Amino acid sequence: MITEHKLVIADVKLVADFQRYILYWKKRFTEQPITDFCSVIRTNSEAPLEDQDNYFLLCDVLPEDRLLREQLQQKRLREILEQQQQERYDTSFHSMCMFCDQEFTGNRSVLLNHMAREHAFNIGLPDNIVNCYEFLAVLQNKLDNLQCLYCEKVFRDKNVLKDHMRKKQHRRINAKNKEYDRFYIINYLEFGKSWEEVQSEDDRELLDNLEEDWSDWEEHPMCAVCLFCEQQADTTEKLYFHMQKSHGFDFLKIKSEHGLNFYQQVKLVNFIRREIHHCRCYNCQEKFQSKIELISHMEETKHVTFLPARSTWDQPQYYFPTYENDTLLCTLSDSEDLTAEDSNEDVPVVSEDTSNLKALKQSSVLNKLLYKEKKSQ
Repeated sequence: MITEHKLVIADVKLVADFQRYILYWKKRFTEQPITDFCSVIRTNSEAPLEDQDNYFLLCDVLPEDRLLREQLQQKRLREILEQQQQERYDTSFHSMCMFCDQEFTGNRSVLLNHMAREHAFNIGLPDNIVNCYEFLAVLQNKLDNLQCLYCEKVFRDKNVLKDHMRKKQHRRINAKNKEYDRFYIINYLEFGKSWEEVQSEDDRELLDNLEEDWSDWEEHPMCAVCLFCEQQADTTEKLYFHMQKSHGFDFLKIKSEHGLNFYQQVKLVNFIRREIHHCRCYNCQEKFQSKIELISHMEETKHVTFLPARSTWDQPQYYFPTYENDTLLCTLSDSEDLTAEDSNEDVPVVSEDTSNLKALKQSSVLNKLLYKEKKSQ
């Protein structure tokens, strides 16, 4: 188009559907002169007339072009959210783990959570990912070609590659690789913004607007689950009371005595979830055949009451949720943020349905907080 028609389109990479965009303007250019829509840029203006060229710039400064781009963006967002919603509830998923011979069927979250827990390979929460089959295929193809997923170096054989990724802690993807952007919902949410731009937004401004933007979440409560059993509660007060009365675990007391900040609470919850999932006492490390036997042991020995050494659970690996959609994580707060009066409030548990854009923003806030702390370390 530049060579043959002298047409320059600004910010082509931000056009959500280039084919539809071109078809629209092709029709409009037959209805009105191109100069009605485009700025004219003359080159070699001081040269003889025969050596001069006129180029036509089409950009979103034109209100019609801006509106078209926004409409295409919204259409793509709807399509992506529909695709993601279908994947969230799909039970026909079938795939092998990229790091072991285990096979998974059912829902994609089973595989993704397995790779995060067992192989320390985390590509994000399942609900933040779209086109998961294609994403896994891209990653598997790189491994098949003996390429490290993080530094993207190529190695001579599979054993050398595995050893490299393990020793260098390269069991993660390269966030700077634009090839992966299409697999994350965050890249579709705001017109003209990539995940890097969203991530670099002022966290303070975003947090200041939480109450105003999401005040209606209280109308859609969703239960959080006990750390030790299947009991659910729709408020944090009820959940903490249940854990204290039924299991002898006083979360608020532990948080206060150990001075746990938000990040440490996140890691503690994920640590306890993981140990209980593996039917292992987090104090004495004794393993049991069932969760019932484990809880009985922990309550009888009072092991449920005390935390192990901080170095055991205050580890970066526990930034990542043990279970998908762990609603309890969204109710945590810094100790210094709560007054005595506030701590007695019946705090409702909010919905985590990521088909709702507000819930997508909530997930983004949690990710930003964790990202911010990890950058400061």
